[in-house]
Formats: sequence, structure tokens, C-alpha cells
Amino acid sequence: MELRQLRTFLAIAETSSFTRAANRVHVTQAAVSAQIKTLEEEVGRPLFARVNKKVFLTEAGELLVPRAERILREHDEAMYDLAELTNAGRGRLRIGTASTMTSHHPLPAILAELKARFPRAQLTVQRGTSAEIVSRILSSDLDLGLVSLPVEASDIRTEVLHRDLLVAIVSPGHRFARLNHVGAAQLAEEQMILGEEGGNTRRLIDLFFEHEGVRPTVTMELGSMTAIKRMVEKDLGVSIVPRSSADEEIASGTIKALKVRHLNVYYELGLAALKTGYSSPIQRAFKELCEKYFSR
Repeated sequence: MELRQLRTFLAIAETSSFTRAANRVHVTQAAVSAQIKTLEEEVGRPLFARVNKKVFLTEAGELLVPRAERILREHDEAMYDLAELTNAGRGRLRIGTASTMTSHHPLPAILAELKARFPRAQLTVQRGTSAEIVSRILSSDLDLGLVSLPVEASDIRTEVLHRDLLVAIVSPGHRFARLNHVGAAQLAEEQMILGEEGGNTRRLIDLFFEHEGVRPTVTMELGSMTAIKRMVEKDLGVSIVPRSSADEEIASGTIKALKVRHLNVYYELGLAALKTGYSSPIQRAFKELCEKYFSR
């Protein structure tokens, strides 16, 4: 049962004429007859009775009229709403972010510019670990995610937005503050403040210490990068973080950054989405804005 067949069927029902219906739907009368014949074969009974060149609805035809009207009305409304997504600045975007720092900058600026382009859009942001966000994308609870890489889910595609070297951070009064480099064994002797287990950054740090054959003393596990930096500033321990996450504190002198010998691993932040061939206009706009802001 095709939409064009239903439109032709309703045109005949309203005009009581195959000829007038053909003029209304802009096809030949032969095409009208062929469409109705196919439709009647599909439903298994005649839809029209022809008496002295007049056309009347059969019982089956009368039953089909309101349903055909509803189908075409729903189709037309759906097409109108879909067109509005781009023409009227509408849309829906559900974003997950695993990066606290990104939530502070540049995500607010990205969303502000996105809202200007799509003033009637519904924007939501949810916080979670990278694994949680990927799981929500796979279950269609989120559209896009800002996550740490790599992502191993085969149905997820990712794009690297930002790469950052991992460095050790200490307070200005710490005994390491005068150094330029520090080793795994030296860090293992200190009280370490790290992110929660389960995140990719923590996994990279744990693998580094394991490879170096030492076990660090982790006294705090925190889910917030801001909290980690504040603890380090108060000289309550040392940490390993992506270099740019502490740029402001390093510039102001409240934290000292040190290279870690043999830790030649980069933290990567990426944009994750379901691996499909389609992206909505608002999803494409968000991706473009991410590339624009993170390239800075």
C-alpha cells in the first residue's frame, strides 16, 4: 500500500470520478486505474463500484477512507516537522560529557553558539564516565558524547578533538617543585591524588606504574579535576593530569607541572557517536563547533 495509491484513492472518493481524480493528482486516467487495481488486489476486495459511468464507494472503500486520511495526514505532518528541524532552528541534542574541564570550557561557548543557530532546539547535557556515556549512546539515551579515548565499542565512531601530554603536578612548596622531571619510583613514594578508577586517564596512569614495576600510594580518588587540583595546591599530595587541565594554575603559580620520565602517553578527548550513516543538522553543527573551538 503506497502513499500515492492512497492519494489517488481519496481523490476518486472525493470527486466520484476517475477522470477528475486523474486531473487532481496530475497523472493519466490509465495510471489512476492501474493504481486502484493494484490497491484492490492488495486489500483483496473492490473499493469502488461503477454504475452507469458513476463511481461509488463499496463497504471496503468506506472503511478505508478515514484510515487513508489519517495515514496521509500523519505523513504530511511528519514531513513538515522534519523540514522544520532545519528551517525553523529546531532540533534535539542530548550530549554526554566525561570531562569536567570541558564542561567549564569550551562546552558553554559551544552550546551558546549552537543555541543561536537553533533557537528552538532542546539541548540537554549529562555528566558521566566515558564508559557510561558510550553505553547511553548505544542505548539511544544520548546522541553524542565528549569522552576520553580510546573507545572499544565497535558500533561507536569517534573523532579526536584534543590531545594532551600527561604531567605530574605538585604544589609550589613541594620538594619536587624545583625539578623539571620526576620518575615513577619517586612518585610512588608520595601520597597520590588520582581520578576515580574506570576512566581512561586513570587506566593510562595505572598501566604506566605497572610497566615501571612500582605501586603508587593512592590516598585520594576524586571524580573532579578541580578537586584534584585544589588538593594538590594545598600540598595534600601529588597527581598526574593532562597538561592543559592545569594551565590556569600553572600560569598563576599555584601549581608546578613536571614531566614524568617514560610517560610518553597522550590523553585524548574525542567526540563519540553511534556509527550510522546519518547525522541530524544540529548534530553536524555541534561537531563543527567542537572542531572550531578545540582547534584553538
